Amino acid sequence: HVNGVEATRQLIEAYPDTKVIILSIHDDESYVMHALQTGAMGYLLKEMDADALIEAVRVVAEGGSYLHPKVTHNLVKEYRRLVAGESMGQEKQKQDVRRPYHLLTRRECEVLQLLTDGKSNKGIADALFISEKTVKNHVSNILQKLNVNDRTQAVVVAIKNGWVEVK
Repeated sequence: HVNGVEATRQLIEAYPDTKVIILSIHDDESYVMHALQTGAMGYLLKEMDADALIEAVRVVAEGGSYLHPKVTHNLVKEYRRLVAGESMGQEKQKQDVRRPYHLLTRRECEVLQLLTDGKSNKGIADALFISEKTVKNHVSNILQKLNVNDRTQAVVVAIKNGWVEVK
């Protein structure tokens, strides 16, 4: 019996150009990290709806990566934990969050923060009292302005630049 992570490793070893998306019930960050380290380009949870699944396949097929919003949130927390561990020797000081208003509109900054919080398009729409279509437009604009291919890359750029709060 071979698990999905091991199957991914074997598949990519045999066929390096293969694009793998893991579809799982596990959302713990260690399992996700392991899957991504072995070469998976996407990590989805079985609770996803069909539209999101189709979008994920399209994004990965076009060369991007796609993570379920809940997984993104867990990875961001793990990333912060690891980075904090590296800087333990240095004096810890809370940095002010600098919003990228030179690049993004105020609303796009709000959407980017909610992406970092692991919210889905519907979750963002509900939080900001706007339609999902409007959210999709904002996400599209954010990706274009940050010159990234997907939501995950946008969140990583935002964290690296200190533009968002990681809760």
